[in-house]
Amino acid sequence: MPELLVLAAGMGSRYGGLKQLDPFGPSGETLLDYSVHDAIRTGYSRAVFLIRRDIEEEFRAKVGSRYEGKIAVDYAFQSAEDLPSGFSGCANRTKPWGTAHAVWCARHTMKAPFAAINADDFYGEDTFRVMEEFLGSVDLGSRPAQFAMAAFRLDRTLSTHGSVARGICEIGPGRVLAAVEELTEIIRRDDGAIAGGGRVLAPHSPVSMNFWGFTELVFPLLEASLADFLRVHAESQKDECYIPSAVGNMIARGQADVHLLETASDWFGVTYREDRDHVVQSISALVQAGKYPETL
Repeated sequence: MPELLVLAAGMGSRYGGLKQLDPFGPSGETLLDYSVHDAIRTGYSRAVFLIRRDIEEEFRAKVGSRYEGKIAVDYAFQSAEDLPSGFSGCANRTKPWGTAHAVWCARHTMKAPFAAINADDFYGEDTFRVMEEFLGSVDLGSRPAQFAMAAFRLDRTLSTHGSVARGICEIGPGRVLAAVEELTEIIRRDDGAIAGGGRVLAPHSPVSMNFWGFTELVFPLLEASLADFLRVHAESQKDECYIPSAVGNMIARGQADVHLLETASDWFGVTYREDRDHVVQSISALVQAGKYPETL
C-alpha cells in the first residue's frame, strides 16, 4: 500500500505563522486533517510528516496526536545541514533548501511508493484516489523511473491577495509531462490576464501544486539535482531547490517519466493570511454537501 509524505517544514513567512497548525474546519480541523482523512479513506498505509526539529513538540501534540489509532504515523526532519556528500552549505543559514530538499530528507523514512504533498493545501478526495491507483500499480523496476503528478488549472489556484509560485507544465504525448517550469510572482493583473515570468499565461495551463507520486528511485535522482543546485547556490541564504525544477531535470535527462493525473477535485490553499476566509468557506460548503463530516 502506498504511503503519504506531508511536507510541513515551511516557514510560513508570507502567511505570518505556522499555517500548518491553523484551524479551518467547523470543529477546528487543519488542512492537514483533511489530507490525512482523504488518504486514510483512499487506502494509504502510513503518514510521514516532514517537519523541522524546532516545531516537533507542538506539531506532535496538535497534529500527529489526531491520527493515533487511525493510520500509522512517522516523522522525518528537514535541516539546512542535511546535504549530499561534499557539501557543507552556507554558514548560519537556517532556512531549509526547498521542497526538493525536503523530499530528499525523508530518504531514510519512506518504505513504499508514496505521494508527496504540501501540508497547507487542500487537494480533495479524488486527487488522493487517482494517485493511490497509480502508486498501487507502478512498475518499481522500470527504467526510466515512473512517477506521477496531479495537475490543476492555473486560474483555479491563484490568490487575490498577492503573487504565487507555480510549476507550469508542458504536456507531451500520452499525458506524460514534457517539461515543468517553476515560475514565481504569478499574479492576475487588473485587466484580468494572468502573468508570470515576464509573459502572459494561459488560464487553463496545467500547474503543479506539489501533489507528486514517487518511488524510492526518486532519492538518488533528487540527490543529483541537489548537488547541481548547490554547486551554484551553496553560499546562498535564500535560494531554494524546488520539486518541479528537480523533476524537470530528470525528464530532460531521460531519467523519469512523469504521468499527469486528472482529478475531479478542486484545490485551494492559504498563501496569505487573507486567503483564510475563502478556505474556511470552501470547507464549510463541502461539509454541508456531505463530502466531509462535521468532525473528523
